[in-house]
Amino acid sequence: MSIFDSPAFQGHEGLHAFADDATGLKGFIAIHSTTRGPAAGGCRMWAYADEQAAIDDALRLARAMSFKNAVADLDLGGGKSVIIGDARAAKTPALFEAFGRAVDTLGGRYWAAEDVGVSPADLAHARRSTRFIAGLEGHKAAAGDPSPVTAEGVKRGIELCVRRVLGKDLAGVTVALQGVGHVGAYLADKLAAAGARLIIADVDEAAVNAVAVRTGARMVSTEAIFDVEADVFAPCALGGAINRHTLPRLKARIVAGGANNQLAEPAIGAALLERGVAYAPDFVINGGGIISIASEIRALGDDGAYDPAWVEMKLSRLIQTLDDILERGIRELRPTQDIAIEIAQARIDAARIDAARA
Repeated sequence: MSIFDSPAFQGHEGLHAFADDATGLKGFIAIHSTTRGPAAGGCRMWAYADEQAAIDDALRLARAMSFKNAVADLDLGGGKSVIIGDARAAKTPALFEAFGRAVDTLGGRYWAAEDVGVSPADLAHARRSTRFIAGLEGHKAAAGDPSPVTAEGVKRGIELCVRRVLGKDLAGVTVALQGVGHVGAYLADKLAAAGARLIIADVDEAAVNAVAVRTGARMVSTEAIFDVEADVFAPCALGGAINRHTLPRLKARIVAGGANNQLAEPAIGAALLERGVAYAPDFVINGGGIISIASEIRALGDDGAYDPAWVEMKLSRLIQTLDDILERGIRELRPTQDIAIEIAQARIDAARIDAARA
């Protein structure tokens, strides 16, 4: 099957391969849509099984970024980049400088930020080769690491779901947190500060231990996290956590977390509804980080400064949108994921019509 016939490529504007023999860099940049503005989305570094797995991940993530940016009402489209390699062993400053050169060849059609396996420190090297990197420090427009803002939005979203489903605040609520990386660790701190009881798991033993020491969380294995007794299951690792095998094992009445593409397939949204599990669509609840990035891109465009008040306004509106989606899900007896996609797609389509008329 050619890339153009692949269901994963449907609706995308482009898929760009890049490589640099000197540094060993290999990867892809997927651009789903630039209808609402330049594509924006993180750079992920992962030891993919093969090139097709990397391509599929980039395409799925780019589409999710289009929806995420649209539902947050940002003047951005959706894109994502993936670097093939072990983030624990293969990183070098030269590799990320080469990645910056790859981003620069797109002339601003795509802005990169951090994602799984990539830190702001890594992207500081990429910034030497291109200006189209966001989420760094060092200038008045800088947003810095977007992870804390993502975590704040997820925390507010969990809080909203708990009020709706359980009729109480976070104090005493048990949250099973899958993944304590960039976002998950910040989220754990915020939930613990609000009085939640945490059960955590991650492939990184040092990260789990550090979070447990800070928060008093109970540690379990990455496999056991699906079986624990909890009020909320919060996926904050890689995508596909909720699938046909893991869904029957969950005890939680709420699924709400920071990971992208949490549902392994569209049918899982309907299965959650049938089981009476409230689901906060991933690209809605985890939109805080891209809002922060959008503020930086916006400020760079008019030589302005990062605006925390604008970020707070957008984040508050996003949580209200999440509340509206949850309410519609109940009223219409429909999967919340489907409702969220409809909202995002309608905004993308409206922008396309406006551009055609201009």
